[in-house]
Amino acid sequence: MNLKHRKAEIELRLVKKDGTPVANQEVNVTQKTHQFLFGVGGFEAVELAGGKPGGEAIDEARKSHIKEKLGKLFGFNNYATLPFYIGRYEPQEGQPDEGRVKAGARWFSERNVTLKGHPLCWHTVCAPWLMNYSNAEILRKVIARIERDVSAFAGLIDIWDVINEVVIMPIFDKYDNAVTRICKEYGQIRIVKEVFSAAKRANPNAVLLLNDFDISEEYEILIDKCLQAGIPIDVIGIQSHQHQGYWGVQKVNDVLARFSRFGLPLHFTENTIISGDLMPPHIVDLNDWQVEEWATTPEGEERQAREISEMYDILFSHPQVEAITTWSGGDNAWLHAPAGFLRADNSEKPSYKALRNKIENEWRTEKQTVSDADGSIKLEGFKGKYELSFMGKTVGFELDGRRKDLKVEI
Repeated sequence: MNLKHRKAEIELRLVKKDGTPVANQEVNVTQKTHQFLFGVGGFEAVELAGGKPGGEAIDEARKSHIKEKLGKLFGFNNYATLPFYIGRYEPQEGQPDEGRVKAGARWFSERNVTLKGHPLCWHTVCAPWLMNYSNAEILRKVIARIERDVSAFAGLIDIWDVINEVVIMPIFDKYDNAVTRICKEYGQIRIVKEVFSAAKRANPNAVLLLNDFDISEEYEILIDKCLQAGIPIDVIGIQSHQHQGYWGVQKVNDVLARFSRFGLPLHFTENTIISGDLMPPHIVDLNDWQVEEWATTPEGEERQAREISEMYDILFSHPQVEAITTWSGGDNAWLHAPAGFLRADNSEKPSYKALRNKIENEWRTEKQTVSDADGSIKLEGFKGKYELSFMGKTVGFELDGRRKDLKVEI
């Protein structure tokens, strides 16, 4: 597996305040974080930090369970997704759930976890109150909501799934909703352009994603049209829910080949691999498989660990992939699926241990070295943030491939 693109080289020159080199000094180099984004859905942090909708506190048993789960998952993952579905975020017009979600965002920020908001525009979990308006007014309100929320969270959340599942948006027919209405009237490209422009106005430095589960040629055609229209897509988001079985090496590589041709970074935004019985193959919409209980099994857990390890290996080795988010960190979340790294009681599955070993051992740099007569040390390591420890001091620096040398003064 070629990981050269995940690494960088730098020469560090250690000097005292008077400019003399720190020569022949033992130095410990420790990587603290990855540049690559290893993500997990972080919805429960909103409840932990902000209470239930309406401000009601959660009981201590629930709080303890959430803290344990999030503490385990973000002990090695550095990226979380927070919810902005307008039907839940703003169930009543003009009353957004900003306080609770901001509390959850701050909880992660204090732990140096990078955040993404999901999604700003989607036809599912849409707000019923939007349907009281004409299509022109719906579009204005969707744009205003995006400008409001992206502005309000700038600095806390600077990565956004701007619009979700556009491929089926104009033909979605499970129920009437405001976003499908405007997509039918104005067309996919105009809607995408309007919402991306609104997000960019609100936070010019934000990283903006187009996200979809439909990885067919139709998504490629949509991306082509959006780019030709000058829409500022920063990242292509690819959902990879595998409730009906692991994609396998061939399909993963096919998806990478087809979507890397656009030259944009790729984020695998919603990854699920099951550790129990698989969903029947005849189910078209995963949401149609509703069960009260979906058990994890020992055989399924071993299979899940192998498949997650293989898929992460492939994605981490591809130079355009910048992020992978496992959608449910623990079991019994979306669709009650056994798709987590943790069982429902927060005990660790084999997949948890396998991935943690990759992130903290295989794909992490830690070394002891000695500075030369000029106080210099040369380092090659995985990109990310580091600490140098020597002479009783600790100094931080970032290895990102942009700087080839750095003076470290103590």
